[in-house]
Amino acid sequence: MTESNCTPARFHVICADLPAPPLFWRDKDGYRHGYESDVARQLSEALKLPFKFEYQNWGDFYPALDAGKGEVILCGQGISAYRKTLADFTEPYAIFDEAVMVLAGSGITSAADLAGKRVGAIDKSINMALAETFEGCICVPFGGDTDDVLADMVNALREGKIDAFVDDDVALVPLADEADLELAFVVKTQNKWGMAVKKGNPAWLAQVNEALAMLKSTGKLKVTWEKWMPALEYPFS
Repeated sequence: MTESNCTPARFHVICADLPAPPLFWRDKDGYRHGYESDVARQLSEALKLPFKFEYQNWGDFYPALDAGKGEVILCGQGISAYRKTLADFTEPYAIFDEAVMVLAGSGITSAADLAGKRVGAIDKSINMALAETFEGCICVPFGGDTDDVLADMVNALREGKIDAFVDDDVALVPLADEADLELAFVVKTQNKWGMAVKKGNPAWLAQVNEALAMLKSTGKLKVTWEKWMPALEYPFS
């Protein structure tokens, strides 16, 4: 996209290249699976634009969007007041609650148990905003400037550098199968996830919203949700 307020000639999707099932991950042949991956492909078909995943570190998403490396960010972006200062957002394609991950046997089962504890979350994220509401806890920000920020938080937990971390429940459910980890509790925040679009192009934002609305109205989004996340209730019925 070479100028503002125009339709791009492509649909390159800025996202992270890390394993975060059921949202996204790549197999040994490089094919990207998961809910967000399929939604991106379906949107490109609806928009009739050539498609590509544009891999960036989490902390580089918005600079990459501003630099024109992709037309949208579609990668775990809960819509927050802070993120709205960085980009415009589409209507939501997902809605999730948040959860707290701890070491198995930690005894942490509620927000009250986090007083005096070190709680990690991605810096300036909606997860960090939730962590900041836990009275008496010590918030530890993770910058997202590495290849795998989720793994960074898991490793910090296992190494005793933090006592817990916050992420969206959909990202943490698979980790709960690890013998040394457990979900302490879930907070019913119902955070809306949207695609970020570079500011100043309302026509393009409207086109992406129209394509997303078509996926919802035809039932394609529901089918994709239930394929990858059958245990979670589809939020747009």
